[in-house]
Amino acid sequence: MKSSKFLLAYIFLSLFSVTSYSQHVLRYADSIRNHYQIPELSYAVLNSKKILEMNAMGKHSVNLPDTATLNDRFHIASNTKAMTAFMIAKYVESGKLSWSTKFFDLFPEWKKESKVEYENITLKDLLSHRAGIHTLQGDSTDPEVPSFNGTKVEKRKAFGRFVLKIDPLKTDSLRPFIYSNAGYTLATLMLEKVTNQSWEELVIKVFNADLKLDVAFSWPENQKRKDTWGHSFEKGTLIPVPSNTDFRLDYTEPSGDLNLKIKDFAKFIQLHLNGLQGNNNYLKASTYSFLHNGLKNYAMGWYNIEENGGEYSTHSGTVGTYYTTVQINRSKGIGYIIFTNSFNNNTQQGVRLLMRRLKELF
Repeated sequence: MKSSKFLLAYIFLSLFSVTSYSQHVLRYADSIRNHYQIPELSYAVLNSKKILEMNAMGKHSVNLPDTATLNDRFHIASNTKAMTAFMIAKYVESGKLSWSTKFFDLFPEWKKESKVEYENITLKDLLSHRAGIHTLQGDSTDPEVPSFNGTKVEKRKAFGRFVLKIDPLKTDSLRPFIYSNAGYTLATLMLEKVTNQSWEELVIKVFNADLKLDVAFSWPENQKRKDTWGHSFEKGTLIPVPSNTDFRLDYTEPSGDLNLKIKDFAKFIQLHLNGLQGNNNYLKASTYSFLHNGLKNYAMGWYNIEENGGEYSTHSGTVGTYYTTVQINRSKGIGYIIFTNSFNNNTQQGVRLLMRRLKELF
C-alpha cells in the first residue's frame, strides 16, 4: 500500500514538474513575443520520436483579435529549399537523377546559348550554391528579369535560359558558395524533366500524398478563413499583408514559396532526425547524411555549422513578411523550430534570444 502511495506521489510530482517547466518556457517565449512586438509566434522542440515542447501564442494580425493556434499556417520562405532538396533526393534514390548529373546532359539544346563557364555544372552544384549562379535577390546591380508567359513550368524554363546567359559569380576559399534562389530553379528544371511532372505536382505527391503532411503554396490563405497574416515593416510600423496581395518570387518558387503548420514541419524535421541517427525512412539514412553533411558550410538545402562543440544543420527563411528558422543539433538529436509572422530587426532579435534559450533548456 505504501509503495502504491509513493508511486502515485512520484507520478504527481513528475507531472507537476513537467507542467511547471513547460509553463516556464511558454511564459519566456511570450515575454519575448511581447517585448519585440511579434504579432504571432510558434515554437517546437523535438527529437526523432516525440515532441518535447510545442506552443503557439499571439494574434493572427496586429489588427485582429484572432488568437494563435497550432493549426495556423506560416510562409516558410527559404526553408522551402530543404523540402525541394528532400524531394529531389527521392528521385536520386530511384535512379532518375544522380547528384553528379550535369545540367546540360538534360538540356543539351541550351548549351550553345549559355555561358561556357556553366558547361559542367551538376545537380549537386546547384543545390549547394556552388554553380556560380547569380543571386538575383533584388540588389541594385541585378540584371532586370523579364516577364515570361505560359504555365509555371514554361515560365521556369524561360527564366532558366535567361539565368544561364548571365555571367557567373566566382567562388573562392573565402566564399565557397554563393547563395542563389535561381540555382534552385535550375535544379528543379532537372527534376521536372526526368519526372515529366511539375514541382507543384511533386510537392503534392511527396509531402501531402506520401507523407500525409498538409503543405500549400505561397501565402497562407487569410481572406477566406482565419489564419496568419504576414507583416511587412514600413516607416517603423508593422503592416498586415493580406493573402491576395500580388506577390511572386520571380520564378524561384522552389527556393522559397511553401506554407504549412508548425506541427507538420515538425514531422518533416523528425524524419531528418531519424535518418541522421542511421535509420532508413522515406529516404535512406545515407541520403540524409549527404543532404546535411555532403559538403562543408552548405550542403543540400542546409547550412552546416559547429557551435559550442555541437554539429548543427540550420536554415532561416523570409520574404519580408514572415520569419521562420530551424536548427537541428545533430550531436544531441534534437530539433528546434520557431515560426513568426513578421520580419524586422526586432523579430530577428527576439527569435535569436528564444532559440538560444530553447537550446539551453533542451
